[in-house]
Amino acid sequence: MVNELYLYNAFIENDAFLVSSSIQPVYGAQHPPLDPRLRFAKEAAKPNFSNLKSKKPSSFHEFARSTNDAWDIDDDEEDEDFLAAHQTSLTPGLHPSPPLQQVTEECGEFNGRVGKSSSDAHLGDSSVRSTLQKQKSLPMRPIIPLIARISDQNASGAPPMTVREKSRQDKFRQLLASPNTDLEELRKSSWSGIPREVRPITWRLLSGYLPANMERRDLVLKRKRDEYFGFIEQYYHSRTDEHFKDTYRQIHIDIPRTNPLIPLFQQPTVQEVFERILFIWAIRHPASGYVQGINDLVTPFFVVFLSEFVEEDVENFEMAGLPLETQRNIEADSFWCMSKLLDGIQDNYTFAQPGIQNKVKDLEELVSRIDMDIHGHLKRYEVEYLQFAFRWMNNLLMRELPLRCTIRVWDTYQAEAEGFSNFHLYVCAAFLIEWRKEILSMVDFQGLLMLLQNLPTIHWGNEEVGLLLAEAYRLKYMFADAPNHYKR
Repeated sequence: MVNELYLYNAFIENDAFLVSSSIQPVYGAQHPPLDPRLRFAKEAAKPNFSNLKSKKPSSFHEFARSTNDAWDIDDDEEDEDFLAAHQTSLTPGLHPSPPLQQVTEECGEFNGRVGKSSSDAHLGDSSVRSTLQKQKSLPMRPIIPLIARISDQNASGAPPMTVREKSRQDKFRQLLASPNTDLEELRKSSWSGIPREVRPITWRLLSGYLPANMERRDLVLKRKRDEYFGFIEQYYHSRTDEHFKDTYRQIHIDIPRTNPLIPLFQQPTVQEVFERILFIWAIRHPASGYVQGINDLVTPFFVVFLSEFVEEDVENFEMAGLPLETQRNIEADSFWCMSKLLDGIQDNYTFAQPGIQNKVKDLEELVSRIDMDIHGHLKRYEVEYLQFAFRWMNNLLMRELPLRCTIRVWDTYQAEAEGFSNFHLYVCAAFLIEWRKEILSMVDFQGLLMLLQNLPTIHWGNEEVGLLLAEAYRLKYMFADAPNHYKR
């Protein structure tokens, strides 16, 4: 059942929800740069924010109704495409979307790597033509913007594996090799980040998907993976039933929007995996059903479990090249770990989304105690916390941070008790305060809201995320056990 509260989805998929004709690029999140033609159209007709500023929403529902999903401009066309593709489909699963346009440059730079230039030698016209013909015959990989790169990398460009990291990796391996893994010690070690090589097994353990006892792990994995594909056989055919077709349709529309800058997620094989995961989860959780934004929560698990089989350049990896059994294992593990996560925050997605409403209210109370200047500034220019923090809570900051940073943040969330619910509140508060200078420099409603929707995190890496999490921990230490410090 598709949650009837799609009125909230204005915040989940859009990047400029103020007016339906206002479409703004999001440089700090996962969305792709917009078509230049839209930018010229925007410059020709500036959006009018005066009406929104003068009409403050009096309730959560009223505010949500006053907004529009920036993605909705193409929904009519997508509906037609969906119906046409659905009628002509020969195989179950998601229908392949158009391939991502591959971009090359004359300088020969691909994915940040510069190839050897043929201009180093004095070549005749014929040899140049021959070289160009050869290059055209080779498959070219699209250039991956910095925001879409998944690899663990600090903003400074320093390689992630240092002497300290090597020592930490050895400690993780010792913990994981124990007949009964000490989960408390594993959480302590994971709080400051998990080495890439041991992250998949560590996430499975910390999420509660795998048991601490090593002898039982293979048996549990086989049983849970078989159980997931049993759900596929039992329920997946019902996606075309009248009762579930709206759910299936919405999932089908949302999946291509998931991490649109990363070629990996535009592959038909990957999109079909996501379609099955989301549909099965939705029909097994009728209290909430599928809600836009849940599609984002699959991606960190999928990337981490895929990384077991990919040494580098995950963004361009061809999923179809893996053995079928490996693909199935990645899919099942992603489903179960996402389910474990959502079990702890399901009230974010049930009717009226009470979990998100409460968290936004708590964030406002917390910030009013932590930094009265920021809080007063937002109030002075009539910026409601709901207008920017809804997406922070609904998508766990995934639209505000590059995916590589989200994975690092989730290392800590899985190490924290109630990390995805309780600790996330303090991360959001620390994230808002991080932009204190920029926020206070904005002296109008439009400027503030555009800033808060487009925070420039494109260059963020492990260092910035580490500082953010440390500040969040400090805030939690000060306020979590002393609620009167931030309750009025």
